Amino acid sequence: MGAQWKAKGKDLAASARGRVFGKLSKDIMVAARSGADPSGNARLRLLVEQARKVSMPKDTLDRAIKKGAGLTGEVVNFEHVIYEGFAPHQVAVMVECLTDNVNRTAPEMRVLFRKGQLGTSGSVAWDFDHVGMVEAEPAAAGADAELAAIEAGAQDFEVADEDGVTLFLTDPTDLDLVSRALPAHGFTVLSAKLGYKSKNPVDPASLSPEQLEEVEAFLAAIDANDDVQNVFVGLAG
Repeated sequence: MGAQWKAKGKDLAASARGRVFGKLSKDIMVAARSGADPSGNARLRLLVEQARKVSMPKDTLDRAIKKGAGLTGEVVNFEHVIYEGFAPHQVAVMVECLTDNVNRTAPEMRVLFRKGQLGTSGSVAWDFDHVGMVEAEPAAAGADAELAAIEAGAQDFEVADEDGVTLFLTDPTDLDLVSRALPAHGFTVLSAKLGYKSKNPVDPASLSPEQLEEVEAFLAAIDANDDVQNVFVGLAG
């Protein structure tokens, strides 16, 4: 969680899938502003691959690309906004939003942060590194995450779960380079994005089960907001 927070479990309910598709569609629309052809648009290419891996319907994917590229006549105007502050028990949080109406999003964030503490710009950003994040899984038994990180040019890596899903951390400018290189070293890329990694994450063991539950509930409520794209948390593990 020191990088990006994700809800526990693999919830495949229709509503959860809908949220995933909705957030991904926004990212695709924004990326498509630089061109509708994934072969000439690295950011769009990564997102298209991610969309296919989560089984986004082809018509939904195509519509997002065309809408973002201005091929449907519709105007797409999402503003990128980051809210900083603390979850309960002083766990640092950075919330990345894409919104078409900041006047709607800002008060919603203020309400959601009532159980924590909403800070000003820069109040917690100093305690996070801006990095590229490539989530990948072993394509075959015996794939070595450490060797793959070295050979692909990643700065660091974290094995995220017992299935060997690994988070490779890169310099922001190397995100696409590392994503392209990992398959040759035994890993299938699941997602790739720019994000924030906490420099001094809180150890969950320092929190009681009740306190940790409060933090998780706070993060789940933030993540459920339609304008929220990513939640980066200063919580280790």
